[in-house]
Amino acid sequence: MQQEKNQFSHLTAIERTYLSFPAQLLLNQNLLQGKILDFGCGFGNDVKLLRQKGCDITGYDPYYFPDYPHDKFDTIICFYVLNVLFPEEQANVLMQVSHLLKPGGKAYYAVRRDIKREGFREHYVHKKPTYQRSVELPFHSIYLDERRELYQYSHYNHQRNSSNYCIFCNPGKHLKLLTESANAYAVFDGYPISKGHILVIPKRHVSNYFELPFEEQSACWYMVNKVQEIIKTEFEPDGFNVGMNINREAGQNIMHTSIHIIPRYKGDAVSPKSGIRNVIPKR
Repeated sequence: MQQEKNQFSHLTAIERTYLSFPAQLLLNQNLLQGKILDFGCGFGNDVKLLRQKGCDITGYDPYYFPDYPHDKFDTIICFYVLNVLFPEEQANVLMQVSHLLKPGGKAYYAVRRDIKREGFREHYVHKKPTYQRSVELPFHSIYLDERRELYQYSHYNHQRNSSNYCIFCNPGKHLKLLTESANAYAVFDGYPISKGHILVIPKRHVSNYFELPFEEQSACWYMVNKVQEIIKTEFEPDGFNVGMNINREAGQNIMHTSIHIIPRYKGDAVSPKSGIRNVIPKR
């Protein structure tokens, strides 16, 4: 799926000889633990300075340090990245960070709170159109002042999200979460039909997919696209079945919306012809 991009977002990177405010704050509170990734590190100033202080840290930036990481990390920092991205790009960053975070790990997002005018402006140095917007995240805020806010993120299945007893609102820690965005998460099915069987689940507790707000429906299908990319890389399937069950009569057992992404492999069925048209036997 082709997504709109702000082609000059990298021009907002700033050269510094000192730690950024959020990096210094996290360091002072001893929150930079284990193996660390700076996602969207720009020129890599924080990476260099934190290494000098003994941190095990790697930097990734799609423009300046484009070697995408393939390890999992205990701590991920992402400072002032989301403010210069369009909404779909923001969602993609959230999903990438979630996928790279170890179970039980923590990620920290810093966003600007001093933006007076949203949209495009000409960069005062580079004279190119750069974009900026305010960002609100549904994660735990650990610091706020007039200039910035700092959020702490952990995987959806490592926190209590609701007082109800729905297992999709409060998935177990033993489940392997694949990725997450502001509105949805993807988890390996507890009773997989095939290797790599994934559920994409909206965070809103709604049983009927068609009753979800359109924005959240879109977030689910955007995640489906991301999930199939990950599955293709990690499991190399030969095809996919994608679908959902709505209401008891259609086989829905848990009354919370979910979308199944089921990888298919050559020889995994006697006769795969007609695909989901075989959901009603002999029809």
